[in-house]
Amino acid sequence: MPDFSYESNIDGLVCGVDEAGRGPCAGPLCVAAVILDPAHIPAGIADSKKLTEKLRFEIEPEIKAAAIAWSVIEISAAEIDALNILKATLMGMAQAVEALGDLPVHALIDGNRCPPLSIPATAVVKGDDKCLSIAAASILAKTARDRIMIGMDGLYPEYGFKGHKGYQAKSHIEALRVHGPSPIHRLSWATVKAVLNGPEIAAQ
Repeated sequence: MPDFSYESNIDGLVCGVDEAGRGPCAGPLCVAAVILDPAHIPAGIADSKKLTEKLRFEIEPEIKAAAIAWSVIEISAAEIDALNILKATLMGMAQAVEALGDLPVHALIDGNRCPPLSIPATAVVKGDDKCLSIAAASILAKTARDRIMIGMDGLYPEYGFKGHKGYQAKSHIEALRVHGPSPIHRLSWATVKAVLNGPEIAAQ
C-alpha cells in the first residue's frame, strides 16, 4: 500500500502527479495533481487500478475535500494525435502542477520521466503503488476520465464507451470497423489505423 514517506522527506508542500488514459484508442488523457494534507488523509487511497470503479467514485470527493489543493487537466484526442502520447502526457503533467499555483515546492511524478517544471521533481516508478499523493492523483485522473467517457457514451452510443472507456475491447474494435472513427478517436493509434486501412470498414 502507498504511504507518505516520500512526501515526509521533503520540506514544504508536495504534490503527487499521475495520469489516466495513455493506452486507449479513444478519448482524452486526464492528468491530476494533488497536495494532500498530512493531517487529513482519507482512508482507502490506493493505486486507482486496484480499486473498483465504485470505490474510486466514492473516495474522489473525499480526496478533493481533504486535499490542500488539486487540479485535473484534460488533453484531447486531437492534441494527442498532434503531439504523440509521451509529449501530451508531459505537457499535461506540467499543466496540472502549474494549475496549483505557487503552493508546491516539489512534485512527485508517477513513472520514469519528469516534465519540465519550475520546481524540483522526482520520478517515482510505480509511484501510484508507493506514494499516497500520487495514488490520490491517480484516482482523480481516473474518475475524471471515466466520467468523460460515460458522457461520450451518450453522444456516441454505437461504440459502447461506458463499458470499455475507449480501450481496445473486442466490441469496441468491431464498432470501429462498422461505424468508422468518432470525433474522439485517436487517429494516430495503430489500432485505429489498422481498422481504417482494412477492407472490413463500412462505406461512410
